[in-house]
Amino acid sequence: MTELGYEAGVVLETRSQWAYVRMRFLRHRLAVGSLVVLILIALVGIFASQIAPYGYDELDLENASQGPTLEDWHLFGTDQLGRDYLSRVIFGVRTSLWVAVFVALVSTVLGTAIGAVAGYYGGRVDNLLMRFTDLVLTLPGLAILLTASVFLGSGEPLQVGLILALLFWTTIARIVRGVFLSLREEDYVDAAKAAGANDLRIIGRHMLPNCVGPIVVNATLAVAAAILVEAALSYLGLGIQPPDPALGRLINEGQSSGFDLWWLVTFPGLVIVAIALCVNFVGDGLRDAFDPRQRRVRA
Repeated sequence: MTELGYEAGVVLETRSQWAYVRMRFLRHRLAVGSLVVLILIALVGIFASQIAPYGYDELDLENASQGPTLEDWHLFGTDQLGRDYLSRVIFGVRTSLWVAVFVALVSTVLGTAIGAVAGYYGGRVDNLLMRFTDLVLTLPGLAILLTASVFLGSGEPLQVGLILALLFWTTIARIVRGVFLSLREEDYVDAAKAAGANDLRIIGRHMLPNCVGPIVVNATLAVAAAILVEAALSYLGLGIQPPDPALGRLINEGQSSGFDLWWLVTFPGLVIVAIALCVNFVGDGLRDAFDPRQRRVRA
């Protein structure tokens, strides 16, 4: 922030675009509250080993199939083997969030690179990359996942994350490509070319900063989508495999008990819903904050 002084004693404060983005986001109370909740959930997952009262595979056959109780800190009850479900949910949060963030980062980098190259060069390069993107979009997602699992394997969080990232890059690629098609006609791009800047410098230094808004918003929403897809895959047995705990896997293990052990499905499901809602609300707040049509924030 800078100040401009005048002889008349009037001082004007000017703010950067990032300052206005931050202010608009902070005015979105639902997004801010969701961000706080999401950070707390993430911290619980990160420090799962220190927070969880038990190990995620620690057996206690004497307290098997016990409902939620304050006794011995079994707040989420226990499963058929006596494993504390609160601990398993906490460790499951760590696994699922790690996969979701990994998918969002890899798919964003891949999609941004493909979209930037397609939008900047246009012509045959654009046509080739976008036809490949359309091909990936038209293929059934489950078929791609099954095919990719043959080559990459499945069961480990890293492998599941790589498989999901192969599907999630297409949306951000199309968005970045559209932004680059309009940006390459700007005067500052022509000026950079006239100054002798190479293509990589023009893309990375002059054009990508103008795409930060859409990229950040879609990366945020990709986290929520990855959480839901990973949970669905784990539930179907195509995602995280034992002994690694994951939220979808916990639901899969508990659904066979039906209403008798209702807590085995309820608590992991509620955590998945909470994470997905919080991420979506944060994404909505970021989208509004980066929207240049938003009214300027008064000092």
